Amino acid sequence: MRKSHPVRRAVLAGAATVSGIVLLLSLKPASDPGSAQAAGQAPPAAAGQAPQGGVNGAVTGDAAQTQYGAVQVRLTMANGKITQAEAVQAPKGGRSDQITASSVPRLNQAAVAAQSAEIDAVSGATYTSAGYKKSLQSALDKAKASAGSQQGSGGAQTLTGDVAQTQYGPVQVRVTVAGGKITKAEAVQAPKGGRSDQITSSSVPRLNQAAVAAGNADIDAVSGATYTSAGYKKSLQSALDKAPAGGGSSQAAGSGGGQAATQTLTGSVAQTQYGPVQVRVTVAGGKITKAEAVQAPKGGRSDQITSSSVPRLNQAAVAAGNAQIDAVSGATYTSAGYKQSLQSALDQAGG
Repeated sequence: MRKSHPVRRAVLAGAATVSGIVLLLSLKPASDPGSAQAAGQAPPAAAGQAPQGGVNGAVTGDAAQTQYGAVQVRLTMANGKITQAEAVQAPKGGRSDQITASSVPRLNQAAVAAQSAEIDAVSGATYTSAGYKKSLQSALDKAKASAGSQQGSGGAQTLTGDVAQTQYGPVQVRVTVAGGKITKAEAVQAPKGGRSDQITSSSVPRLNQAAVAAGNADIDAVSGATYTSAGYKKSLQSALDKAPAGGGSSQAAGSGGGQAATQTLTGSVAQTQYGPVQVRVTVAGGKITKAEAVQAPKGGRSDQITSSSVPRLNQAAVAAGNAQIDAVSGATYTSAGYKQSLQSALDQAGG
């Protein structure tokens, strides 16, 4: 055998050393997800993903209006994960019944599997799918807000109320709550166009100041802006209702009674054949102490049915302590809407 030349051996050894150094430098532990986790750095969560903050209980998204009817999604969560998804509202009547029956179960499964609102639309159910995803995202947003408040940081919360429809246009209020007090209030929507511009520019700043000063929705209407004031107060109350228990003072939560265990919770609007139904409840010590319908069908015969049925439904809700109440005879649609909105309100308390 021919011996290797010493110079050749030296060249080969040098090349091997250089290659090894290059390989070592090319390794970037910071870009390795496994290394990042080992170093205690959690990978960033995807947008729209279910919040992993230990959220438990039911969360109901806002109703999403579609061309064929409303879609509203309720999630059951355990330790921040979606364990069940269901549509508490979906298009119905005629061909919609068939489409809903076919698409909603698939959308429910997709939501649980994806743990987010990034799910594919069901073929042949484009509008239902879009509404479902919108309401699902709304539910996840509420769960995320709840998870953030449960961190016990004591930081400020930004809460946006539901849109309140008025005769002259929608009103929607956003508040910032810190240390149990409203530190800022603003109208993100208000009537506009024509004379509404003048009324809005004059009244909204005064309503904002009143909300901060009062710390709740019990504020006086601005003279000459009755409809805007009513819509403002309604949306403001809705925003305060979204403050989780323990996330602020009872005053900011709308109870005004000074007892931290008291919550005022407003359910989502339930659309019925004869008009919307929306329920507000006061919960203290885990029990419903008061129930009222802030919206109910009106006009014509509906006035009579509402005046007869709603007080009985209110009493039944307080007596039962939940939404499992009997429908009032002769008020089937109002009863169904009442129960749906009542359940939505209780979901906000995790009950």
